[in-house]
Amino acid sequence: MPFDDPQHVSVIIIGGGQAGLSASYCLKERGIHDHVIFEKHRLGHAWRSERWDTFSLVTPNHQCRLPGHPYDGDDPEGFMVKDQIVDYIERYAKKFNPPIKEGVTVTSVRKQDGYFHVSTNHGEWIADDVICAIGCFHKPILPKGAEKIPAHIKQIHSADYKRPSQVPPGEAVVVGSGQSGVQIMEELCIDQRKVHLCLGNAPRSPRRYRGKDAVTWLEEMGYYKTTFAEHPDQAKAISGTNHYLTGRDGGHEIDLRQFALDGVKLYGFVDEIDAEKFSVRQDIAAKLDSADRSYNGICQRIDDYIAENGIDAPPGNHYAPVWSPENEPMELNFTKQNITCIIWCIGFVPDFRFIKLPVFNMRGFPETERGITVIPGLYFLGLPWQNTWGSARFSGIAEDAAFITDHIAAMAKDSVVPESKCAAH
Repeated sequence: MPFDDPQHVSVIIIGGGQAGLSASYCLKERGIHDHVIFEKHRLGHAWRSERWDTFSLVTPNHQCRLPGHPYDGDDPEGFMVKDQIVDYIERYAKKFNPPIKEGVTVTSVRKQDGYFHVSTNHGEWIADDVICAIGCFHKPILPKGAEKIPAHIKQIHSADYKRPSQVPPGEAVVVGSGQSGVQIMEELCIDQRKVHLCLGNAPRSPRRYRGKDAVTWLEEMGYYKTTFAEHPDQAKAISGTNHYLTGRDGGHEIDLRQFALDGVKLYGFVDEIDAEKFSVRQDIAAKLDSADRSYNGICQRIDDYIAENGIDAPPGNHYAPVWSPENEPMELNFTKQNITCIIWCIGFVPDFRFIKLPVFNMRGFPETERGITVIPGLYFLGLPWQNTWGSARFSGIAEDAAFITDHIAAMAKDSVVPESKCAAH
């Protein structure tokens, strides 16, 4: 039912995923009960609808620690699959009964006379503060030239890929070798599909090394506590692609050289697209070598940590290549290779156009200091590297949500506004 009259609340949270729920939990902890969450679809929508059927986490379950809701299952070193992730989020919501309104789309956020005016498909709202908790992976990227590809070749973005049955008979191209690209490629191979993979710049990581998951080692080493302010290469942190590996079937590494031995055809970066082909760079070897340097670099960090701390751990071997390209192709011809489907795994761009306030850079990303913007009362939560590597993940959201809600509570305490507008504080 639409809301009849504009309503005032202290805080409006936009987004009902893990970030929005974490913000609500922390607000309640701080006594700010007068808030509402607007969720465009259903609670946890992205996990329900924007992942493929066999999706699993690539970080161990023990890193799932929403505020007041650490991982509560019996497999801390395992990797939750999609339905388990949704169940984890739903259990969280049942714990504290957040004031969420589902099916509410926010169409604009403005600030006037010291208050935020939030327009929705269910009426107008006024708030002292707004927390935008929708991440920044909104609009799927399709490259220039994709429109030239013949209509009989099906194009799917990773956001819309669900299962191999979507892919028609014939051979498929996966463009992009980040986490989504390599996992979708592997799933198609498991389904006995013939796959071509066009490489990107993603680095690679070991899964288990010297007796533990590499992520577990890195967390123990304090790697994930590094803040953005402390990061030696901030530009790389923001623009870099995540290391590829998988949590599927208990978790394992992805070795693209081994996949090449097993029949996957590798190509370099896609430079140009026309109606007949991809023109690709001859940089397969360079990209594989770069990914392997990342892999062995992680192994070396773990080796050094074990040695420096006198830890009793089983020996480990650094990676040695099992395959190298002899002749690198310059093109991928659709007809010659019987290509019937292209799956784009090349990422997303943000879409914050509904926020009518000057807090965005030229790339459309919000400019914040740990989620706090230059507009008093406007906050963001769940952005990559908002503070640490875990800011956009289950592992770091609690710290960020606490920081922002502490700021809101402090500002509310110090503010002097009419009683009718601050009674809930």
